[in-house]
Amino acid sequence: MPTTFLTGPVAPLAGTTANSAIAKSPVAGPLWLGSEGLQGDAQADRRVHGGPEKAVHHYPLDHYADWRADLGDLALLDAPGAFGENVSTSGMTEETVAVGDIFRLGGALIQVSQGRQPCWKLNHRFGIPDMARRVQDTGRTGWYYRVLQPGLISPGDELDLIDRLAPDWTLRRLWRAMYVDRLNRAELEAIAALDVLAEGWRRYATRRLESGRIEDWRPRLEGKA
Repeated sequence: MPTTFLTGPVAPLAGTTANSAIAKSPVAGPLWLGSEGLQGDAQADRRVHGGPEKAVHHYPLDHYADWRADLGDLALLDAPGAFGENVSTSGMTEETVAVGDIFRLGGALIQVSQGRQPCWKLNHRFGIPDMARRVQDTGRTGWYYRVLQPGLISPGDELDLIDRLAPDWTLRRLWRAMYVDRLNRAELEAIAALDVLAEGWRRYATRRLESGRIEDWRPRLEGKA
């Protein structure tokens, strides 16, 4: 399916003292996709954004109609980029994409590594105090890729699925285990052993199995310590 690619610089985040690169704009020509992301793209806080396991963020254009139904006709939803995505397509969602799926994209090879965990910067991006929690609660989160083979890509390149290593583990199933049925031991044990899943997510499952507790999401969702 044809793709739109988006990149953005670090800039002040309105309403805060923080910087962010959540504002992305479409790219008009070819660009290099390297092991840590798209040429010309940036991340303000490398502790929680970017890196090899979150090199590329994909957000389905399919979700925009649902958000307009929920939130009204926000100008931010008129075009891709509202959620800080690097890749926008139609026809792929968390229901159909699985962890470990490998895609050919132009001259590059990419693999789904994890779901997106929305953070508090979305609240300021949209001017809606609980927007990050809404994204998490709906499961319209998007996902990340790791780059298996760097290469040159161009707007309109097809995302061609070439292998499915864990087809039962759709992103929707992973979301449900993480955020809905949160202490299901069988699911957590399977997640902890899912080697195509990013290590950070496997650690979440291991800690829940060991502690019997759910991590505190407030710092991520609300920006509170």
